[in-house]
Amino acid sequence: MITLASIFCGFDAIRVVATDNPTVDDFYRAGILLSFAMLFDLLDGRVARMTRTQSAFGLQLDSLADLVSFGVAPSLLLYKWGLFRYPTPGLLVAFMFTACGAIRLARFNVLSSGSSGAPLKPGKYVIGLPIPPAAGILISLLVANRAVGGALNAERNTFALFGMTIMLSLLMVSNVKFRSFKDLGFNRATAMLVVFAIGSSAVVWHYSKPQFVLVWLLTFYIAIGLFEAIRSLPAWLKRVRDPSDSDLTTSS
Repeated sequence: MITLASIFCGFDAIRVVATDNPTVDDFYRAGILLSFAMLFDLLDGRVARMTRTQSAFGLQLDSLADLVSFGVAPSLLLYKWGLFRYPTPGLLVAFMFTACGAIRLARFNVLSSGSSGAPLKPGKYVIGLPIPPAAGILISLLVANRAVGGALNAERNTFALFGMTIMLSLLMVSNVKFRSFKDLGFNRATAMLVVFAIGSSAVVWHYSKPQFVLVWLLTFYIAIGLFEAIRSLPAWLKRVRDPSDSDLTTSS
């Protein structure tokens, strides 16, 4: 039921903007609905683990829910929000987000399932940007747009919207590893990370609009993954140059 609630939020968000001329308030309502979809997405997996009701069926249903609420719905909202100004390129880039999200979910299901199809224990990292935070960037911008009087989707920002959508799409199907935070131990590095996230969010709240805090946190999450990928490049290059050094292992 929690997973189906996420699908309903995505479905209703599509309904809200499925008009000829959706307003800033319509996009705001759709963004709020998708924010609730993100909340339900966070809850369903944790509830399943707490109640020990994880199953192959639940894994597949969760991915279908993610495709609707974080793939199709955000893509349509993007197109109606700003990409429509260049109809054909806008349609292709909006679909690119949905397509990359579908590929990301299919790959995740394969990597996180055993031979019987049952879900495996989640690891510390996932390969490729998960679709909820990728969509979350777009959703948080929709919500924040109302706070700045609709300035974010001004015509001058259209190419930035194109670039951001393409970048998020490519990150979903990339081999960059992002932290899952499902097996996170408490140590000094984790404590410093939490303190920085809270402190920086307070700065964003104070000097900007509260609605931009979620934009910042999701951007920070992506930045962590990119930073760790860049930091691991020397080790990767060493393995490429010296294939015999194959004892080095990486988390998956």
